[in-house]
This record gives sequence, structure tokens and C-alpha cells, in this order.
Amino acid sequence: MDGPLRTAPCAGTGAAVQGSPRNLALATAGFLVNFWAWALLGPLGAGYRESLGLTALQQAVLVAVPVVVGSLGRIPVGALTDRVGARVMFPAVSLLTVLPVLYIGLVADSFGELIVGGFFLGIGGTAFAAGVPLVSSWYPPTRRGTALGVFGVGMGGAAVAAFTTVRLADALGRSAPFLIVAGVLTVYALLAAALVRDAPGRPVPTGSFLGRTWATAKLPATAQLSVLYAVGFGGFVAFSVYLPAYLRNAFELTPGDAALRTAGFVVLAVVMRPVGGWLSDRVGPVSVCVVCFLGAAVLAGLAALELPLAPTGTVAFLGLAALLGASSGATFALVARLAPAEKVGAVTGLVGAAGGLGGFVPPLVMGAVYDALGDYGLGLGLLAVVCLLTAVFTHTVVRRSAARGR
Repeated sequence: MDGPLRTAPCAGTGAAVQGSPRNLALATAGFLVNFWAWALLGPLGAGYRESLGLTALQQAVLVAVPVVVGSLGRIPVGALTDRVGARVMFPAVSLLTVLPVLYIGLVADSFGELIVGGFFLGIGGTAFAAGVPLVSSWYPPTRRGTALGVFGVGMGGAAVAAFTTVRLADALGRSAPFLIVAGVLTVYALLAAALVRDAPGRPVPTGSFLGRTWATAKLPATAQLSVLYAVGFGGFVAFSVYLPAYLRNAFELTPGDAALRTAGFVVLAVVMRPVGGWLSDRVGPVSVCVVCFLGAAVLAGLAALELPLAPTGTVAFLGLAALLGASSGATFALVARLAPAEKVGAVTGLVGAAGGLGGFVPPLVMGAVYDALGDYGLGLGLLAVVCLLTAVFTHTVVRRSAARGR
């Protein structure tokens, strides 16, 4: 058990102490629909590879571009949310995401055009940095881990994309999933503009964006938590966008079967994220993270052996989903405890960016390894090593930092 940690003052008035189920639900829905848009290219990656004659590395780049843009975009969106509030940022991000969704669905028909569309599709991934400060400002420190875990269920947008994109494209045409998502984003933006409310009395930072970002980056907790989220959430993002290609190339599954199995991976990770937050409120987020990363190292090593998919491979990947999801919930429970109230958005932006960038690198490595060696064993072995090192880092450096803040 980690013990109690020093917490930042809770923003807002008595409403913050009691929480706000409505704003939590709206934030979760906004995260989900924007994440759905953000993940649209992953399920269609194999189809684009076949129709456009792409290499495995080009396919990996195609599905990874929205990830890196959405990750870096969380930095300014988080800082802007601190300044102008989620009531402004949620509708803005959702409406801006509609444009690249329509461009990819109706216009893009070459690798270059898809890269351009994917670049701007990354805007959808920045919604995360608007939701965390909104939820944190409405809930007291003793309940933030659970509340942020519930908010993290919005990762299920990737499962929605995996379940529906290929089926809709096959049944109604390749433009159908993009048109549907554009419509859902528009409806959500209107609802968010009408119903989302920032916590009364929330602290509003002063100073320039660059100055505030630099001050936030210098916080020791920012760098440490960025490492944890880069591995935990980054691993989830990498698998959610690249697992369909991996299953098709390594086990020769059909596109529909690969998408269905990927959706199962995503759903389990989504379910475990609030579990990680709930456990963090009870036994401490550092302990939860250590256990998750150690378990992930073991399972990634098992997956690297490329044993048959049933049952060993399936157990390994589902176990990875559960542990990566729980570690993500635990990491942001720690962010909510350690970040100053007026900098939650800025810290979220930087840590969230690290998580997204953590999801950008593995698909590229996996694609390059497969092109060079014809299998994925080395790439999964590297993941096992990274998870083990992260567990050690969490148990030593992060635990000492948390102890100093008790």
C-alpha cells in the first residue's frame, strides 16, 4: 500500500466535493466519440494496404500518424482547457475533428492524401486533455481516481471503431463509417455546448502558454508520469491500431476476425481502466502500476514466443489488455493527486502526449521488424524489456517521489 499522498487543492466550491455525474458522463461521451474518430484508420489499414499496394511499414505509418498528432496536440489543448475551460474546448475539438473525418471518407484515395487526412484526424485524440481537468475539478482527491477511471472508459471508442468500421464499409461502402462518425461528432458538439459546465471557482492560470508549459514540464512528477503513461497507455494505443495487421500477418486471420479480436482486446482494456483507478483509491496508484508493468512484461515475453493463438496467444494478449488498461487508470489517479489544481490540464496535456507518442513508436517498430525478419518476435520481446524496466522505475524513482509528497 502506498499510503496517503499530498494532494493539490480541489478546485471549485462544494460542487467539486460532491462531484458531478452529468459532467462526468458528458466528458466520457466526448472522449469516446472523439476516440472513435481517432481510431478509424486502424481497422481499414489492411484494406488500404491491399488496395494501394502499401508495405507493412507504410501501413504502420498510415495508422500511426493520427496517434502522434493527437498526442502532441494534447499539450496546447490541455493548456487551453486550463485557461478557457472544457465547456469551450469539448465542442471546439469535436467540430474540428468532423473536417478530416469527412475528407478521408469522401476525398482521400491515395497514400499521400490519407496521410494528410490522418494528420488532421489527430485532433480527435486531443479531447482527452479537455476531459481530465473537467473531471478533476468536479471531484475531490479521494474520489478522483475512480472518476478518472470512469472517464477513461471513453477509450472504448477504439472498440467501437474496431467492431463497426469494417462491417459498415463492407455493407454500405467505405465512406459509410466516416459519414456516421461525422454526424455523431456534430450532435455531441451541440450537446456539449449546451450542457457541459466547468466547476464553479475553478482556478484559472495566468501567464503565457509557453511560460506555463515550461513551468509544468519542469515539475518532477510530469516527467515521471509521462514515462508511465507512455508505456501503459502507449502500449494500449499501439495494440488497438496495429493488432488487426499483426493478426492478419502473423496468423492469417480474415479482416473481420482480426477486427473482432482487436475489439475484444480494447473492450477489456477499457473495462480495466476504471478498475485501476478504483484500486488506486484504495491501495495506492504506485503499487497498482508496479504490479501491472511486471505482469505485462511476463505476458509480452510469452507473446514474443509466437505460440498458437488458441489458447496461449489469446491469453497473453487479453492479459496485456487488462494490465495496460489498469495501469492507465492508476497513472492518472496519480496525476490527479500530484498535479496542482491550476495545472491539471497542462500536466494532462504533457503526460497524455507522452502516452500517445508511446503508441506511435511500437507500430513503426513492429512494421519494420516484420518487413526485415518476417515475424514479430523481436518487437514483442522489446516490449517485454520496456515493461520490466518501467516496473523497476516505478518501484524506485516514482515511489520515492510519491513518498516525498506525503
